Amino acid sequence: MRILVTGRDGQVTKSLQEKLSLQSGIKLIVVGRPEFDLAQPTTVYNAIINAQPDLVVSAAAYTAVDQAEDEPELAYAINAAGAEAVAAAAHKCGVPVIHLSTDYIFSGDSRNPYTEEDLPEPRSVYGHTKLEGERLVALANPQHVILRTSWVYSPFGKNFVKTLLALAPQRESISIVADQWGNPTSAIDLASAILHIADHVTSKSDPAFYGVYHLAGTGDINWSGFTRAIFEISQMNGGPSATVIDISSADYPTKAIRPRNSRLNCRKYETTFGSCMPHWRTSVGLIIEGILRNKS
Repeated sequence: MRILVTGRDGQVTKSLQEKLSLQSGIKLIVVGRPEFDLAQPTTVYNAIINAQPDLVVSAAAYTAVDQAEDEPELAYAINAAGAEAVAAAAHKCGVPVIHLSTDYIFSGDSRNPYTEEDLPEPRSVYGHTKLEGERLVALANPQHVILRTSWVYSPFGKNFVKTLLALAPQRESISIVADQWGNPTSAIDLASAILHIADHVTSKSDPAFYGVYHLAGTGDINWSGFTRAIFEISQMNGGPSATVIDISSADYPTKAIRPRNSRLNCRKYETTFGSCMPHWRTSVGLIIEGILRNKS
């Protein structure tokens, strides 16, 4: 199988590369700037059609959540129009597209974990552009699997876990919001799930697999609780730690509004694909151990 993934330096791309380095039978084709630029649809079509993949993973995105408030046109060009171009090119090749989306398409006002049937109400430019991307992807390619995920971390790139481990040696205490809840998600686990989905949609050709799914780590926590767990695991493995001070979202204002509740109900994915994401604490432990081991 030939899988093309967009976004050369993204966490999911790097995680897919790591997973596939340990198994054979799948060729991963990675495309990124400058020859592939989501803001330039012509480059998108050429890169995908020339590669002739069996499946496309649409992972590249504009993810600077606060900066998007100042660059709505660019965010839309990448997250909406660019995502549409990827799905359309995959459709022209006659292959499915797996598109990554986000919990930011919801307002965060619900008290319950969000299901796929809940009404999206994004509160930020980033959330609006990702929601429009979902809509355009679905229209451009009937063979689509849209995966909404949240709080992604990995050993690669910039993410919350790596940032905290870098800050801890420099500070005695770190203030973290305690009133935003979600499902921390390992990009390594996401990569495994994507490969699982890819096998289903390419080998069984069942239209029942297509649609929108929530896919995030099992278990929920708030940001400060997640931070305490990160430092606890780090300290157990001889790594850095710091005292965590709980604050409210009002104490740490940001340009873009974050959902207070990012929890995602993943039952539809579990039922359809017969798989369940690992618990976030298990996964973050493995990631932290790997990061600390590679530093030593």
